Amino acid sequence: MTDVTCRIFILHDVGDHVAQLAQAIAAGVATVPGAEVKVRLPNHATKADLLEADGIIIGTPNWTGIKGTLKRWLDTTGDLWEEGSLAGKVGAAFTSSAGRHSGTEFTLLSVLHWMLGGGMIIVGLPWTPLMEQAGSYYGATSVGEMTEADLLQAQALGRRVAQVALQLRRGANL
Repeated sequence: MTDVTCRIFILHDVGDHVAQLAQAIAAGVATVPGAEVKVRLPNHATKADLLEADGIIIGTPNWTGIKGTLKRWLDTTGDLWEEGSLAGKVGAAFTSSAGRHSGTEFTLLSVLHWMLGGGMIIVGLPWTPLMEQAGSYYGATSVGEMTEADLLQAQALGRRVAQVALQLRRGANL
């Protein structure tokens, strides 16, 4: 049997905590044999990055939804929706916010909504006791100061997306 490789693309907007989460997610992807990862900001990303990826993980600071610069970039990809080019790719989301009641869940759902519109397969975080401290089943998060638990949840999300994408590439039943 030949080795199967899957490509995970992490797209995130500018923000110190979001960048830290993106790096932790990338570290989680790197723990999965056969997974490759690429991390980009919107001003360095292309549609080809989305098309080449088996899994797409998108992060944004919480600005009562997706930050404007990322949203503008995502809005340029409408043709990929119409073509069905993203259908079947694995998708996940992450965000950071300053306060617990700042709309973190809404921001994650906004990113996931974009993915669902493209026919993507959404992967979240299954519940573990760590979720009492960090993360959400909708995706990886940080609220206020970054914690070790936040980074562990981000790593878990990256690992999970890579594992599911790799299983799909191999044709495994999920």
